[in-house]
This record gives sequence, structure tokens and C-alpha cells, in this order.
Amino acid sequence: MGILDGKRVLVTGVITDASIAFSVARLAQEEGAEVVLTGYGRLSLVNRIAARLPKPAPVIELDVTDPEHLAALADQVRAHVDGLDGVVHSIAFGPADALGGNYLSTPWESAATALHVSAFSYKSLAMATAPLFGERGGSIVGLDFDAQVAWPGYDWMGVAKAALEAASRYLARDLGPRGIRSNLISAGPIKTMAANSIPGFEAFDGVWGTRAPIGWDMKDPEPAARGVIALLSDWFPKTTGEIIHVDGGVHAMGA
Repeated sequence: MGILDGKRVLVTGVITDASIAFSVARLAQEEGAEVVLTGYGRLSLVNRIAARLPKPAPVIELDVTDPEHLAALADQVRAHVDGLDGVVHSIAFGPADALGGNYLSTPWESAATALHVSAFSYKSLAMATAPLFGERGGSIVGLDFDAQVAWPGYDWMGVAKAALEAASRYLARDLGPRGIRSNLISAGPIKTMAANSIPGFEAFDGVWGTRAPIGWDMKDPEPAARGVIALLSDWFPKTTGEIIHVDGGVHAMGA
């Protein structure tokens, strides 16, 4: 038996098999879960990637900024599973002018897009899926990048991640009475499609290469995915509002 045996999990943000979300979906299946995926804009690509999972997984179209998509999500999920025990938020986006050293000149419209897609959508996804959780509740897990400090080039995405961290704490407060936990995995940098859009991302390799006391492989999303799986399981029944760092220990190191 796996630690997610019998659980039903919705995983967002699977774009390539190098993504943390793909590793989450794969490990969830291997640990006994029934998995449903969401994608937006490139559904044919998501379907091709889904075919690489150990078992077939249905793909639902979801734009987390579209109220109609969110309103229809519960019914679309019910077409494949009879409820949910876990939801994984692996969605983030910032326009080019919100990154790369443009912090002071970024227009509100671009900053608003980063905040909406990367932070407010965490609450939106939680509310869209909350009716699918049973009396026992379940777990919502988001993917974070340490917002305790300002990173070179990360700019308004860093602000959005700080908002995500706050959003998770408030969800923990408001959904806790329903038995729904909200936690984040603060992952070290992974070379994904999303990372390619961050100017100067290569510099993180040097930072993690010298500061991670137990090492860090930017090509390996599985450690972060394992953290997500653990939070989806019943092994953290009284943990909510938490940020668990899976970053090789960099967050705890000084200069």
C-alpha cells in the first residue's frame, strides 16, 4: 500500500515531464492515488505529457483567472472522480516586464497579472474545489519559492510568492474548520519551462551549488515532489499554514 492509497488528487500545472507537477502526479499514482490533471492553452501538450504517467490521467481545461472555468471545475472533476482528497497548485506566471530587474518600472497591469495568476489563484482554486472535499477534509498544497528575501531578477514574482505565502495562511485559518489543510512546499530552483522565462535564472545554480549543505540538483524535481506527496498524505494530519522548505537547506544558511 502507498501513502496515498485510495485518495483522489487534482494536480495543476503539468506542462512537461521536467516539471515538479509531473513528478507529483507520477508519485501520487505510484503511491495509490487516482489523479486528475488540469491544463490551459496547450492541452494537446498536456495530454501528451499525461500519457507518460504510469496510468492514464484525464486532463481538464482550467484558466484559474476565468470565473466561468472555476465555476465549472467541480462538475468537470466529478465526471472523473466522485470527490477530492487533495489539490496541488503549481501555477505561476509573470509578464516579461515584471521580471529581470524591472521592479521599479513594472506597470500595475503586469504586476496585477503576476499576483492574480500566481497568488490569488491559490484561493480561487481552493474555493472551486472545496465542495469536492468530504467530511474528512483533505489537503491543498501549493508550490512556493522562498519569499523571505529579494532575489535578483525575480522582482514582482517574488512579491507574488510572498502573497501566496500569506494566502496559504489565511486559507489555513478559514478552511481549517472544514478539515482542509493548506500548506506550501518552498522548493529550490528547478530547470523547468517556467524557469526559462526568468532572466538570470542560471545564477541560482551558483548560489545553490555553494550554499546548499546537503546539495541540490536543479535538474531533479523529485525531492520537491516528494514533499508535496507527504503533505497530501495522512502523515501530516495536524499541520496547516506551514511552509516546508525543500531546497537543500539554503533557506537556513547565512552568507
